[in-house]
Amino acid sequence: MAVHAIVLMNVERGKVNMVAQQIIDIDGVSDVFSIAGRYDLAAILRTDSNEKVADVVTEVIRDVPNITQTETLMAFKAYAKSDLDAAFSIGNEEVLDK
Repeated sequence: MAVHAIVLMNVERGKVNMVAQQIIDIDGVSDVFSIAGRYDLAAILRTDSNEKVADVVTEVIRDVPNITQTETLMAFKAYAKSDLDAAFSIGNEEVLDK
């Protein structure tokens, strides 16, 4: 069973692309997104244990230069793409009908 986590990161100005390239090369990181809002980057971790998530966050990501702050969110349940499409359409039926 896979363990999923999302690591939200603040990065020094002008360093987002460089940090994203370093993060995507880390074993256990499946995706990295440049995002708008309170954080600059979001990394999706997929490992086979909570301990490996902890290792990636506290021993590897922590050592990437130019990251100023992180917040890690542990996933309880992962949904397949088809389930995500359905989940994001909940409450938007009237928009879809127009």
